[in-house]
Amino acid sequence: MSYFDILVYVWIALALGTFVSLFWVTAPFGRHTSDSWGPTINARLAWCLMEIPSPLVLSIFLFSSTTTPTTPVWIFWGLWMVHYINRSFIYPLRQRDVKKRMPVMIMGSAIFFNLMNGGINGYFLGYLATHDQTWLSDPRFIIGLSLFIIGMVINWQSDNILLNLRKPGETGYKIPHGGFFRYISCPNLFGEVIEWFGFALMIFSLPALSFALWTFANLVPRALAHHQWYLKKFENYPSQRKAVFPFLW
Repeated sequence: MSYFDILVYVWIALALGTFVSLFWVTAPFGRHTSDSWGPTINARLAWCLMEIPSPLVLSIFLFSSTTTPTTPVWIFWGLWMVHYINRSFIYPLRQRDVKKRMPVMIMGSAIFFNLMNGGINGYFLGYLATHDQTWLSDPRFIIGLSLFIIGMVINWQSDNILLNLRKPGETGYKIPHGGFFRYISCPNLFGEVIEWFGFALMIFSLPALSFALWTFANLVPRALAHHQWYLKKFENYPSQRKAVFPFLW
């Protein structure tokens, strides 16, 4: 086992620990924002600053390699860029509540995560990936790509519903409807979990799997916290909705 593999396994172990801890501590941003976590920063700016390191570091590792990327590797890189361009720039700029704040501590922890995650996956793609043209017809690539696209569509559709709940200048929260909100409280998070497990299957690598596990570890407890928040805030909240996985949880 290489030192790189050991690093990734340690990273996965940290994800499992984070998963357990987030059932006890809800990250204080968005609807759960709290001033008790220290200084805050404008949430729009925070989203940009904390998400952009991931595509930058991934690209640095990929393009610093002397190996010419194959077509599958270009596809992996391109999908990563599409996700993070949306998350770093498009999504923050579409947020209606321009006064919303985020604790600097949360932004800092997200920067650390994205540096690690982008670095681990970028190193793999730049220096260890062996995917050639035949990988494009491999069932793992085809199924994984399909899941990634499905997850991305669910994520974007759900974000769009949430972002359009408020009129310009309006604050506060409303019950979202439409799309996968018929079944779960957090289809945006559900879509992202599907997205990165699809990515992990598409690449079939330990670093990509670590990202999928981190996504699950971060988003599932957050979805459960959102669900409980909705139930407490709205007396007429749809009782048949689950938190994050339709008909299950």
